[in-house]
Amino acid sequence: MTKLLEPSKRRTAGSTETRIAAETAQRTKRQGRSAATTLVIGGLPRVDLLPTEVLVDRRQRAGVRRAWLGVVVVAVAVGAVIALASASAMEADAQLAQAQQETDALLVQQQQFRDVRSIESQSDLLRSAQSVGGSTEIDWQATLQRVQDSLPPGVTITGVQIDSATPLEAYAQPTTPLQGQRVATLTIDAASPTLPSVPAWLDSVKRIPAFVDANANSVTLDASTNVYTVDMTIHLDERAFDGKYDPKGKS
Repeated sequence: MTKLLEPSKRRTAGSTETRIAAETAQRTKRQGRSAATTLVIGGLPRVDLLPTEVLVDRRQRAGVRRAWLGVVVVAVAVGAVIALASASAMEADAQLAQAQQETDALLVQQQQFRDVRSIESQSDLLRSAQSVGGSTEIDWQATLQRVQDSLPPGVTITGVQIDSATPLEAYAQPTTPLQGQRVATLTIDAASPTLPSVPAWLDSVKRIPAFVDANANSVTLDASTNVYTVDMTIHLDERAFDGKYDPKGKS
């Protein structure tokens, strides 16, 4: 008897659970309906009845549009850069063409003055040659006048020998000590009516510009005229050069 009642009890329990689940589902459904019918005051009415596929398609289309927009922006930027580069290149070409035209015009003008340029070149060469050739030139007239002025009164120069440097050959320098560097040697014969004081003469010629040293070689008396002749050697340094053909701005 106990064994027969157990199946029935199980069926009764199962039906009870089913009934409870159904009531729970109906209660949840009623609560959902009541929540759905709840009014929101001041809110925006929104109803979206479109399928999910449509929303996904819209999102994809929006992404595609943004991608194409980016492509267009990049293309516009590249085009602007290319346009700027082209404009710069065109401007550079125009400047180059203008510079070439100016160069051609200058060349034409230079051809017109070709003879003048040749003469100027020859003149420069001539001036350079004069500067080199005249670099060792000495104004001997002025130098001899200074020598004459340095001699005692009544003494006159009767003979002169000159030896000086040349542009092509260096002047021979002394080999004995205590003698200065020189560029010219002046040997003079002076006539004096009285016996000259040689030390006084040597002191007087020291006032000559470019003086280096001097010495009296001999003093002789002409018995027929009672006139003394003095042979004197004077050495001059580079200050004796007159610099007549030196370039302007140089002494």
